[in-house]
Amino acid sequence: MIEIADTSSGKTHRDENFPVASALIAPRHRAPILAFYDFVRAADDISDHAELTPEQKLDLLDRLDAALIGSGPDEPVAARLREQCRERRLDPQHARDLIVAFKRDVTYLRYRDWDDLIYYCRYSAMPVGRFVCDVHGEDPARVWAANDALCAALQVINHLQDCAKDYRNLNRVYITAEALAAHGGAVEMLNEARAPAPLLAAIRDLNEKTAALLDESRIFADLIDDTRLAMEVGAIQTLAERLVLRLRIADPLCEKVHEGKLGFALAGAMGAAGALIRRISRPRRKTADVPQ
Repeated sequence: MIEIADTSSGKTHRDENFPVASALIAPRHRAPILAFYDFVRAADDISDHAELTPEQKLDLLDRLDAALIGSGPDEPVAARLREQCRERRLDPQHARDLIVAFKRDVTYLRYRDWDDLIYYCRYSAMPVGRFVCDVHGEDPARVWAANDALCAALQVINHLQDCAKDYRNLNRVYITAEALAAHGGAVEMLNEARAPAPLLAAIRDLNEKTAALLDESRIFADLIDDTRLAMEVGAIQTLAERLVLRLRIADPLCEKVHEGKLGFALAGAMGAAGALIRRISRPRRKTADVPQ
């Protein structure tokens, strides 16, 4: 029997394009966030595995889901998250939603239009931010809409910058059929060394829709009670805005879109500082955590 641990890519939270449980997050909140990340990373590695069949991937994802809710053989990565959820009284449904997305990655390889893509983000991205907000005790009614916009934007940015790799390695295309058709593009253009004009125009269209999501999420940091989390969200928002600007001019088939380490650090620091400055200058809604 294939073991879930054997499918690991070795990737950790330090390898992600955006901060995960950075030093801005209060130490008491990092354990559940990292347990959640490790569970999601295990599921992601299964869905992306180059040698597993679709049937094997779905079986392993079902096994991981069952382990999380205690209805099947235990898995260490699921047990850690299950215990954190029990101790903190957190809903494991956010992690289970991610399983839905990874199953979709195995079986659903093309996207019709923007609504189809956002439906995927509802399961592949939005639950991540919702879980982090729950860990911090934030009010879902106040923060989830802005969270969902930011998380969806981050997901689409990753799709756009990795569009060639996703197609060549996994036969997944997140550039929507509608966007391609609007400019006379075709999926096969993702195999070119440089993006042909129709493909580039489709990417630009989706990037502008992503920029609109970031307009919606710009208030997110200011809605959050926890100061450290607000700074983390401010950093992520700024990094995402930088990437959208880059995607307006870059060709992701042949140019690096993501920031280098220095640019990443500077943009993140600017976003975090901006969130903190705005917080200091406004009336406090209630007692909030302060950076330590």
